[in-house]
Amino acid sequence: MLAACGGDVETSAEDHNAADVTFATDMIPHHRQAVEMAEMAATRAENPEVLQLAEEIAGAQEPEIETMSGWLEEWGEPLPDEMGGMDMGGMPGMMSEERMQGLGEANGMTFDELFLEMMIEHHTGAIQMAQTEQSEGLYAEAIELAEQIEATQRDELETMQNLSGTN
Repeated sequence: MLAACGGDVETSAEDHNAADVTFATDMIPHHRQAVEMAEMAATRAENPEVLQLAEEIAGAQEPEIETMSGWLEEWGEPLPDEMGGMDMGGMPGMMSEERMQGLGEANGMTFDELFLEMMIEHHTGAIQMAQTEQSEGLYAEAIELAEQIEATQRDELETMQNLSGTN
């Protein structure tokens, strides 16, 4: 009986479904875009609270990208392109190239306002994606990460709404 328990770790990567693959495949570029937005804050944000939030967002999402990339490799699934090629317009909360360019050209208070507006929309989309994984996924680690993403991003969403005065 005990010997069978040791094998669970080996076979757990096989216990996944299409929803798990979609979650990882879509959340990786979604997170990459959030990290890109957060990195812009380092040189463009005026409000130190916006800068701190941006650092926290990047710090949370970069390791999650690595985790999800590892799952896709384990499952024999292709990794999403670094940033282009696929139409990400269908993913909730993804920003268009035009909006990203506008954010990249903004500075100071204008950047802060635009960053908060866009990141609120972006986080709302990520929460929707995480909820889909929780209801449709099979892979326990992916469901657990989706729960963590939802909780973290809800907290960050509240912070952003308070900073922007939209709560």
